Amino acid sequence: MTTNHGGRAAINELRVCVIGDELVAGQGDGRGLGWVGRVAARTRTDPLPFISVLAVPGEDSTGLSARWEAETDRRFAPGADNRLVIGLSATDLGRGISLARSRLNLANILDAASAKRVQSFVVGPPPHPDADPDRTEELSNAFADVCFRRRVPYVETYASLRSHEQWLADFAEGGTHPGQAGYGLLAWLVLHHGWARWIGSAEG
Repeated sequence: MTTNHGGRAAINELRVCVIGDELVAGQGDGRGLGWVGRVAARTRTDPLPFISVLAVPGEDSTGLSARWEAETDRRFAPGADNRLVIGLSATDLGRGISLARSRLNLANILDAASAKRVQSFVVGPPPHPDADPDRTEELSNAFADVCFRRRVPYVETYASLRSHEQWLADFAEGGTHPGQAGYGLLAWLVLHHGWARWIGSAEG
């Protein structure tokens, strides 16, 4: 993964910014890849994209909404095919952020990106042992609805992983983040739910 700051892009250059919390950074993954690195390794575009991972540990959607534009503006470039990937988590639930505010935060990001002609792709919040299951499902459904209304691809991870034996095993001993297997599962969901079509990649 490469970060390229500013400047005018080469012809057909693809620049992807991935914003979110520690899950997009792959915290807890012994291989240091997370789901983003695994997805990048399977992405087949010509030329290959510049991918910038812009993670803030423990960030909620309000913080994400406040900072994403300034940080991505430094990495996007005029003339490039600029893309935005948003990795969401259930952090809002522990911060007392209302469902309506969470929806609005995501909507504001997507609408501002669309106004800049930046295509977006959203990965929803996976299950977490510290987050209430019913509220996490409700939050994921709310994010999905925001994306549906804007025709933005949304990867639903909660329903797929809430009873998955390997995902649960990653947290079985009191861990707070997925391990290699868990990030592999997240990558699989992204790769099999619209990534290749959205990014313009041959199936890897």
